[in-house]
Amino acid sequence: MNYETQLLGDSAIIMDGDDRRRSKKKLIIGAGIAVALVTAAVAISMRGGGDPAAAPAPGAVAPVVTVTSPGQSTVARTVSATGSLAARVDMPVGVVGEGGMVSRVLVQPGDWVKAGQTLATIERSVQSEQVRSLAAQVEVARADAKLAQAQLDRAKALVGRGFISAADIDQRTATRDQAEARVRVAQAQLAEQRARTGRLDIRAPAAGLVLTRSVEPGQIVQAGSGVLFRMAKGGEMEMQAQVAEGDLATLRAGNSAVITPIGTDARIAGRVWQVSPVVDPQTRQGIARIAIPYDQAIRPGGFASATITSGSGSAPLLPESAVQSDPKGSFVYIVNGKNQVERRNVTVGQVSDDGVAITGGITGAEKIVTSAGAFLTPGQKVKPEMAKGR
Repeated sequence: MNYETQLLGDSAIIMDGDDRRRSKKKLIIGAGIAVALVTAAVAISMRGGGDPAAAPAPGAVAPVVTVTSPGQSTVARTVSATGSLAARVDMPVGVVGEGGMVSRVLVQPGDWVKAGQTLATIERSVQSEQVRSLAAQVEVARADAKLAQAQLDRAKALVGRGFISAADIDQRTATRDQAEARVRVAQAQLAEQRARTGRLDIRAPAAGLVLTRSVEPGQIVQAGSGVLFRMAKGGEMEMQAQVAEGDLATLRAGNSAVITPIGTDARIAGRVWQVSPVVDPQTRQGIARIAIPYDQAIRPGGFASATITSGSGSAPLLPESAVQSDPKGSFVYIVNGKNQVERRNVTVGQVSDDGVAITGGITGAEKIVTSAGAFLTPGQKVKPEMAKGR
């Protein structure tokens, strides 16, 4: 190796060491810059991680919200209940006579009948012959009575001549009286048989609606055959509403109600006519019987819901959009004197077409947000604007 070659090798070694020192310095500077950027980012996120509504940026415009002060309104106090439908006066109809073979059935379920109208007839050929026999006996008795009267009359005409004694007159009078008594006995027996025959007709005990029929022509029936027809007197129905013990105490006979049979949109007006004097110890419920007029939507044995008006009272009335709910319960947002949003828990009462009655939590004098509450947070600054008409 000559001298020039040795110089070139030493220079290369010196240059390589400088490059390494410069690269290491660049890495240290880059790491410092990265740490500074991360620290700045964390500081910025911590300053901006709070609720933007609670700490708005300088110069931010508060959102405009519509508020209302509902005051106090007269609202109906109602009780909701469910129960079964039934005939108000359920009349079972069965055999009242001797019975026999049913010859005809004259009505079907759903028919309206009058009081005493024949629902079914029972074969009566034997009874008819008995009636004719007794009617003939009545005629025989009448003929005997007529003959006895004629004999008495002739005897009275001869008594003045001495041909007939007073004892004979008395005897003939007794014979006439016996003959007339036999007429009355025969007439009574005829009437009894006619009544028995008439009872072979199964008749409606009162005017009303036929609900069920469980008899067919040719069937043999008797006094123990059970119920052949079931009727609703006058077609009047009722709902037997199951009411909680606490609500039962607020109901009185005469309270109005609206009944909706399950599966229909019908709304049938009714009135409470009886409130149960006892409460079931197992369910803690009692029965309020609601009288309702006949309607095609009502089918005894069916199920229905009822809203019973038990009185009226005063409460704030809010639109449904103003009332919100979460796992903690129902609440509204109010705007305080500093124009900040506050959450207020409330107790919801009757919900109707007029709005939601609030029975607790507010007085009605507050400024209550009517809508857009889902986009607000407690403490947020807003600009309240009173709803029209308030």
